[in-house]
Amino acid sequence: MAKIQMKNAIAELDGDEMTRVLWDVIKEKLLIPFVDLNLEYYDLGLKKRDDSNDAITYEAAEAIKRLGVGVKCATITSNQERVKEYSLKQLTPSPNGIIRAELDGTVFRKPILVKNIQATVSSWKKPLVLGRHAYGDVYKNCEMAVEGPGKAELVFTDANGNEKRQTIMEMKGPGILQGIHNTEKSIESFARACFLYGLSEKIHVWFATKDTISKTYDGTFKEIFQRIYDEEFKSDFEAAGIEYFYTLIDDAVARIMKHEGGILWACKNYDGDVMSDMVASANGSLAMMTSVLVSPDGKFEYEAAHGTVQRHYYRYQKGEKTSTNPVALIFAWTGALAKRGELDETPELIQFAQKLEEKTLEVIEDGIMTGDLALIAEPKASRVVNSWEFIDEIAKRL
Repeated sequence: MAKIQMKNAIAELDGDEMTRVLWDVIKEKLLIPFVDLNLEYYDLGLKKRDDSNDAITYEAAEAIKRLGVGVKCATITSNQERVKEYSLKQLTPSPNGIIRAELDGTVFRKPILVKNIQATVSSWKKPLVLGRHAYGDVYKNCEMAVEGPGKAELVFTDANGNEKRQTIMEMKGPGILQGIHNTEKSIESFARACFLYGLSEKIHVWFATKDTISKTYDGTFKEIFQRIYDEEFKSDFEAAGIEYFYTLIDDAVARIMKHEGGILWACKNYDGDVMSDMVASANGSLAMMTSVLVSPDGKFEYEAAHGTVQRHYYRYQKGEKTSTNPVALIFAWTGALAKRGELDETPELIQFAQKLEEKTLEVIEDGIMTGDLALIAEPKASRVVNSWEFIDEIAKRL
C-alpha cells in the first residue's frame, strides 16, 4: 500500500516519561505504516532542555511559527525533586509556558466523548469546551522568598525613567512574594480567539474572572472582553442566535455543575489549567480531552492535556506494561495531521486522521479499554488491556 504523502513538515516536540514511551509506540504502530511522515524533530525531554538552557524550547516554538503546525508530547516542569532526580543545573521553567508565550495563543480543550462513558456530572449532555488564555499569570511570573521584615513594593519604571510605586505589604517577618503580568494585546487576542471559536461552532461563550477582588488586573480582562464583543462580534452573535455571558468565576463554577454543556467557557490561564482537568476527569479521564494552542496569526500546536504519567513510568522502568490511556496522545497527532492536510490541501491526510480517531473510539465503544476507563464504563468493559494491546487493537482495525 502506498503511503500518504505530506507536502510540508510538522514540528514534532518530544516529551518525557510514560508519554514519551507511548509517543514512539503510536508513531510505530499507527502512523508510520500509513503516512510518509514529514517531521522536524525537537527533543523537549527535561535533560535536553536543561542542557540547552531551554534554547531547544525556543527553537521548537520558532519552528511552529515557521511551519504553521506543531504536535507536542507531555513534558515535565521541574521542581526541587526533579532537579535531584535528573541531576539538573537549575529549576527549568514550564516548556508549555514558554511556547504559549512565544505564540501568544489561546488553548482550546474539548472532551473526547464515547457512548459507554457517561459524565460524572449528570447534567452534562454536550461537550463543554474550555478556552484557556495561554499567556502570563503565574506561568510567566517572578517570585522570591524574603528572610525577614521589610517593605514589599510594586514598582514600574516607564520609558522616560518615571516611576510608579505601590506598597504590596509591610512584611513583619519571613514570607514569599510573587509578581505576575499580562498585556492588553494578549488579552485582546484571547478575546477574539474565543469569540471566533464560538461563532465557528455556533455555541455560547462564557467568560469569568474575579474582578470584584482584582479590580485592575481581572477588571481589565472583563473590560477588554466586553469591548471586543460590542465592537466586533455582537451583531454576528445575534445573527447566529448565540450569546456572550460574563459572570464571576465562583458563580461560573456553580452554574457549570448544573448546565447541559455545549458552550465555550473562556478562562484566564490558571483557571483554565485547573478547570480543564476537572472537565476532562468528569468526562472519564484526563486522557480523554483534546488540546490545541491557536495563535492570533493562525499557527496551531496540538498536545495532550495531561502530564507525563510519572507513576506509570516508574512501573514501566521495572518491566511492567502499564494500562496508560494513550487517547489524548493519539488525538494530538490526528489534530496536527488533519490541520496539516487542511493547510496543504491534502484531503487524504485529513481522511486518515479522521479514520484513526473513529477507530480509536470504536475500540472503546466495543468494550476494549484501558484501566482508567474500565472503572467507569457502562456497560462494563469486555476486555481491560494495557497500552500496547490497546494500540495494537486500533492498528488491526486500520
